[in-house]
Amino acid sequence: MPDAEFEELLARAAQEGARRALADVGLDGEEAAMDVRDLRALLDCIRFVRRTAVQTTVHLVTTGIILALLAGIALKLKIFGPGG
Repeated sequence: MPDAEFEELLARAAQEGARRALADVGLDGEEAAMDVRDLRALLDCIRFVRRTAVQTTVHLVTTGIILALLAGIALKLKIFGPGG
């Protein structure tokens, strides 16, 4: 079998295999491209929510530590009076 014919046969087999794989996961219809775009948008949203949640947690922890330090300093310097 000549190389050109073998490469053409191999390309057709790969293309058919890709079509079957997409059909197996349900991405073979007219709306497949839109489904992939929707999935990518959903993943972007999940990443954004995760990043925002981590940032919010860091902000809350940082604020809590600063407030605890300020309260400790205020008590140490007896800003609220001798009793407390």
